[in-house]
Amino acid sequence: MRCLYCNCTESKVIDSRSADDDRTIRRRRECIGCGRRFTTYETIEIAPILVVKSDGTRQAFDKEKIKRGIIKSCEKRPVPLERIDELVEDITKRLYNSMEQEISSKQIGEMVMDGLKQLDEVAYVRYASVYRSFKDISSFMAELQRMMERKESEKKS
Repeated sequence: MRCLYCNCTESKVIDSRSADDDRTIRRRRECIGCGRRFTTYETIEIAPILVVKSDGTRQAFDKEKIKRGIIKSCEKRPVPLERIDELVEDITKRLYNSMEQEISSKQIGEMVMDGLKQLDEVAYVRYASVYRSFKDISSFMAELQRMMERKESEKKS
């Protein structure tokens, strides 16, 4: 770190504290060369994740887009916003922890559906109907039938 005043590369840290919701460290430094003080901020560098769409195009990952989709599927359902935020954060953490720089939109959609299945079955069906693009009532009914079978097998276990 170069001093702003004399360009000396040697400094000592006088004070460190958290800033910005514990995601940044603020450091007060003193230049060894001229004795003047300055502040630096240290943050975690986040590598961007690209989402590969079904048509092959790529776009930057946007957790707000996931949140909007989940909120839309949970409309008029007794699902607190706090639970939606937890689901979005869980998906986001899983994506960043995967260490992949590119992830398919299909994988993200599956993560959302898995989370919604646990959160609210009606919201899950709503999301799945858009995500899986049910062509007709029979494909919709087949998905509902699979859900009912899973629920019955869980009761027996």
